[in-house]
Amino acid sequence: MPRTKRKDKSRVVLRTGESQRADGTYHFSWTDANHKRRYVYAKTLDELRYKEEQIAKDKSDGIKAEARYTTVNDIYELWKDLKRGLKNNTFENYKYMYETFVRHQIGSKTVSSLRKTDIKRFYNYLADERHLKPATIDNIHTVLHQILDMAVDDDYIRNNPSNNVLKELKQSHCFQTEKRRALTKPEQELFLDYLKNSPTSKYWYPVFAVMIGTGLRVGEVTGLRWCDIDLEEGIIDVNHTLVYYDHRTEGSKRGCYFNVNTTKTPAGRRKVPMLGFVKEAFLMEKERQELLDLHCEATVDGYTDFIFINRFGQPQHQATLNKAIRRIIRDCNDEQLLKDENAEVLLPHFSCHGRVIIRTS
Repeated sequence: MPRTKRKDKSRVVLRTGESQRADGTYHFSWTDANHKRRYVYAKTLDELRYKEEQIAKDKSDGIKAEARYTTVNDIYELWKDLKRGLKNNTFENYKYMYETFVRHQIGSKTVSSLRKTDIKRFYNYLADERHLKPATIDNIHTVLHQILDMAVDDDYIRNNPSNNVLKELKQSHCFQTEKRRALTKPEQELFLDYLKNSPTSKYWYPVFAVMIGTGLRVGEVTGLRWCDIDLEEGIIDVNHTLVYYDHRTEGSKRGCYFNVNTTKTPAGRRKVPMLGFVKEAFLMEKERQELLDLHCEATVDGYTDFIFINRFGQPQHQATLNKAIRRIIRDCNDEQLLKDENAEVLLPHFSCHGRVIIRTS
C-alpha cells in the first residue's frame, strides 16, 4: 500500500524532512556529514524551502552545515589555538585588538551570515564613533581578515567578506598614510650637538647617537649587550631584539615586562660597522657607568649585561626614550629660539620608531 504523503494545514504536500509545528510554523531536519541531526525553522513554507535550497547549495559546494551555528568568536578561538610564526608581542597585540574591538561588536554573528556590508558598517563605526586611527583599524583588519580566511579554508564560508573593505574605507574617509622619514642631516647634527653639550640631557647622548649612527631598530639598540660589540674591531653583532609589552592573556604571567626575541626577520641578524662617533658613544656610556658604579641588574630570558640601562640597572625601553625625546625637543628648540628667533633649524616632532629616528611631522 503506497505511503500517505504528509501535508500541512493548507493541504500542501510536505517534502522529506519538512514538518509543520502546532503553532503553524515550519521546520526542516537533515543529517550533516558528521551524522549530526540539524534543524532550520521558518514562519512560512516558502521561507523554509528557500533555506532548504541554501542548505543544498552549501552541501554541493562543500560548505560545512555547522557554519550556520559557528560564530566569528568560535573561529577566532580556533585561529588563536593554531596561529604560529608571530612574535609574542605581536600575537598579544592581535589578541588585544580582537578582544577589545571585535568580540562584542560582530563576534557573536555566525560566519555564514556575515556579509561585506557588516564589515563595512563595523569599520565605519570604528572610524566615526570610536575615532580610531587608520593604523589601529589596519591592525584590527589584519586579525579579522586572517580569521575569516581560516573560515574560508575550513569550508565554513565561500568567500572572505572582509576582502578589499579596508581599502574602500581608506578611500571613502580620505585617510592619509602618515609619512615618516629620518631626520635631516642638519636636524641630526642639532639633536646630537644639543645632547652632547646639555648638562641635563647629555645622559641620553650615547643611546641616541648609536641609533642615528647605526640605523638599528629601537629594540635592537636597547637589547645590545657588552658582549655584542667589539670596540677594537668596531663591529656590532645584531642577533636579537628586546621587547617590552603587556602580556595580557598569559594567565599568571600577565603584566608589562621584557622578553628577548629573535630579530624581526632572518636577514636582521647581521654585523654592523661602527662609525667613529658611535664607538665614542659606547665608550662614553662605559665610562659613565664605571663612574657611577652602575651595573645591569636584569636578566631577560637568559640575556644580561645590557649596555643601555637606567639608574636602577634595568634595560631602557621605547616609551622612556620617546618621553625623553619630547623633553629634549622642547628644551633644544627653546634654546635655539632664544639665540635667534628666526633659527633656520629646529627639531621637529619625532620618535625612535622602527629602524631609525623618525620624523612624524
